[in-house]
Amino acid sequence: MKRNSDFFKELEEKKILVDNAINYYFSKYSFPKELCDSMRYSIVDSGKRIRPILTLSTAEIFDTPIDIVMPFAVAIEAIHTYTLIHDDLPAMDNDDFRRGKPTNHKVFGEAIAILAGDALLTEAFNIMTEETINKKITFKKALLAINEISKRCGVNGVVGGQVVDILSENKKIDLTTLEYIHTHKTGALILASIKVGLYLSKATKRDFKNLTKYGECIGLAFQIMDDILDIEGDFKKLGKKTGADISKNKNTYPSLIGLARSKEILKDLTDTAIDNLKPYGEKANFLRNFALYLSSRQN
Repeated sequence: MKRNSDFFKELEEKKILVDNAINYYFSKYSFPKELCDSMRYSIVDSGKRIRPILTLSTAEIFDTPIDIVMPFAVAIEAIHTYTLIHDDLPAMDNDDFRRGKPTNHKVFGEAIAILAGDALLTEAFNIMTEETINKKITFKKALLAINEISKRCGVNGVVGGQVVDILSENKKIDLTTLEYIHTHKTGALILASIKVGLYLSKATKRDFKNLTKYGECIGLAFQIMDDILDIEGDFKKLGKKTGADISKNKNTYPSLIGLARSKEILKDLTDTAIDNLKPYGEKANFLRNFALYLSSRQN
């Protein structure tokens, strides 16, 4: 992606807003110390904040106040961080590095890492419900948003995709199964991030159709790009080992259809995502650039 200074400036500004909110919510936890330190180790000042930024940017199209949306954005990042902690465990992907530093279980041990993940998941729902009671937001909107998140991170979302991924290791699978893994394990929470922004806003059925398609496309594109980066990426930029998918005999788009075809699909998905933003004109400029950014990132 050709560097767009305005986009990257806005991206950084939104990341800072999310970081500040995360610091606010997670600075109040102090006991048990080991658990709280483990939670903060993985969520505070760490990560690109892609999902919460998508939530904020979707709601922004409809002029929805940021203070209504931010608790849900923080909750989504907490859920995402829990999935990373568990995904890195020896029983799962057994990774040593995440976001440029040792994985949670390497620092705090497996038991505390598991419990930190559990705590982040639970606190996400605490943040959403507690803030809903205190904010000027209808309970129906909040419940729809919370229901969306719970669906996308459970059996029919992230967890289901993770299970199919595990069961598919060292097996030859077809592209349909791989797409299921990618759209559930990774894409589901990205889609939820966008739909939460819609549920908290004055969005129409047409808006849901357009932006759901956008979310589905960038969610799959994001994971295909991850597959590509595992081959072509650089550890210093990625913050984790490359070649892990190959060493673990994992099914990826490049392993099934080749690197060149994977890049073609990545471009097609990005183009389709952007096409679905046409009705929103300049208000969707950030989301347009965000789709391009996700499909050309180096980390």
